[in-house]
Amino acid sequence: MDFELLGAIRSPRDLKQLPVERLDDLASEIRRAICEQVRRSGGHLAPNLGVVELSIAMHYVFDFGHDRLLFDVGHQCYPHKLLTGRLPMLDGLRTRKGMSGFPEPRESDYDLFSVGHAGTGISTAVGMARGDTLNGQGWSPENTDGRRAVALIGDASIVNGLAMEGLNNAGTLGRQFLVVLNDNGMSIAKPQGAVAAYFDRVRLSNSYGGFKKAAKELARHIPGGGTLSELYHRMGEMSKAMIFEDAWFEKFNLVTVGPIDGHDIPTLIEFLNEAAHFDRPMVLHVKTVKGKGYGFAEGDATRFHSPGAFEVVDRDAAVSETGTDSGGEEKDLVTEGCRVEIRKSGRSFTSAFGDAMFDLMKRDPRVVAATAAMPDGTGISRVMPEFPDRTWDTGICESHAMDMMAGLAKTGWKPFFAVYSTFVQRAFDQAFQEVSLQGLPVRLCLDRAGFVGGDGAVHHGFCDISILAALPGSVICGAMDEPSLVAGLDFMADYEAGLSAIRYPRDNVSERFDEEPCPPFELGKARPLSTVEKPDVAILGYGVMAITGMDVKDELGDEYAVSVYDPRFAKPVDDALLQELLGAGVRVFTIEDHSIKGGFGTQVLEAANRLGLDSRLITVCGMPDGWVYQGGRGEQLAEVGLDPVSIARRIREVLSGDTARDSMNAAADETDGSKSRIEAS
Repeated sequence: MDFELLGAIRSPRDLKQLPVERLDDLASEIRRAICEQVRRSGGHLAPNLGVVELSIAMHYVFDFGHDRLLFDVGHQCYPHKLLTGRLPMLDGLRTRKGMSGFPEPRESDYDLFSVGHAGTGISTAVGMARGDTLNGQGWSPENTDGRRAVALIGDASIVNGLAMEGLNNAGTLGRQFLVVLNDNGMSIAKPQGAVAAYFDRVRLSNSYGGFKKAAKELARHIPGGGTLSELYHRMGEMSKAMIFEDAWFEKFNLVTVGPIDGHDIPTLIEFLNEAAHFDRPMVLHVKTVKGKGYGFAEGDATRFHSPGAFEVVDRDAAVSETGTDSGGEEKDLVTEGCRVEIRKSGRSFTSAFGDAMFDLMKRDPRVVAATAAMPDGTGISRVMPEFPDRTWDTGICESHAMDMMAGLAKTGWKPFFAVYSTFVQRAFDQAFQEVSLQGLPVRLCLDRAGFVGGDGAVHHGFCDISILAALPGSVICGAMDEPSLVAGLDFMADYEAGLSAIRYPRDNVSERFDEEPCPPFELGKARPLSTVEKPDVAILGYGVMAITGMDVKDELGDEYAVSVYDPRFAKPVDDALLQELLGAGVRVFTIEDHSIKGGFGTQVLEAANRLGLDSRLITVCGMPDGWVYQGGRGEQLAEVGLDPVSIARRIREVLSGDTARDSMNAAADETDGSKSRIEAS
């Protein structure tokens, strides 16, 4: 693909050589490059299309090889990566050979943090600003060679609690500090809450002329400002006209400018130039359109937030076509001017969960559900239209959602919190204090457990078992397929003794056991899938790894007698099964797509120790103590030895080692016996 301008950019230094009037052409090339690549590989589309001009303007004004740029919700980084010389890596987007879909310091010095969770950018930027000041490297009117600090936040993550904490501390900085608020009126889905409603009012009600009077009044309240003339010396005429009298950020001691058009590059450059020379903390409120430049992405920014691969079939007429979202759920794609087909990839666990929750909420009027900005990603969007009074999207506020669920449980409801495994970490304190300590029956539905594929290390669900198992009385289930997911949710609906959770991956459901009845979940009881009377080895495959266990059995064939179990529970584990297997001297292999440290295998080892069983018979297979980066989920499992071929190889090694030791011991026993006979004679 030929890119006249983008192809010549090896670093932002090349960008700065372009005249301003050519930057719109560059923006068009960046959009085309991103859309064509995401069309082939999938990835974050709409959020990146919305920040193209903003990214160009920021790199045109600042020198982020020297200045500090901190991203919030890092999935907005594609234009930034292309402007910092990574166009050659784009065709490998979200694969090991190409660029990550999130900021990644291993790729470039222009990426300061690996960023995949919302709300972090302002706080890390405050920290770097303080550090640069302490090092004598912070920008000021007296040190014009110093480093400036900029935090880019958007996709409604400004409502995140950590972002609030960052703003509160940013207001205490006595130096240049810029927060660029990318306000696109969206999160991953429609933003929720009072703050989102406030920004809606700002976008609808204010214009340039209305801020002149506000500037005069605000100047009286800026610490150290005192007079309007001082403010005028510090800011250009355009910014003075745009200071908002009743700005919400003013309460944090942050001068607030905007909103301005985030797709008008000359205006952005003018405002950013002024902000770069303002010696106290400022918020620049920028209004953008998520999905900008492509009608199908603008018209359905939620579905095209992070789609799978897709095809634009017809650009000439408005049509309706059935396709699937990134979770595999079939939906009608209705767009203006084109037909867009998202490639089908089978039925996902997310879709299965949404249908199961819909059925559960119809059967049980006490069941309520919530998500934190992920209604489509978790499947909660399936139940929201039918049960609007019993479902909530809290926005990017996992901690709040967990506590809200605790309040609902306290008042007699049955709350289910659908959340990605990687994000439940953000609500651990609330799971501890307000849920587990109180003995409240809050139910966690952990999507994206284990390896997540292209999103990589920032989103792997590798520690949910380890953190939740530490909570007294917690119960942790795993779903191996759709029937077991349904059965697990039914179990949790009736479990009232405390916190419970069920985990499942970003993957399609297996149909291997669809023709067999799925028994109901019983607390701490495993389900035998394929057993023999005297096994050489027993495989306990937690969650979807139970299906992998069956594949391992097929791989081993007649070499060994193999029994396979779906443990169902990481806590409590099936004590009776362990006593049966280990008591008979059977080799036990635990396999899981979770960290070995603190995971299902660790729970099995601890149970064996507690029961006085021989834990040396247990081999634990899981995610290693190291980071695994972007790629296909299957590729990631194979990389760490969790594919059927690798596990079968490991079983052969262990069992052949046992055979060798048995032979050596037998030979030693025979030698000892011969010596005894000689001595006796």
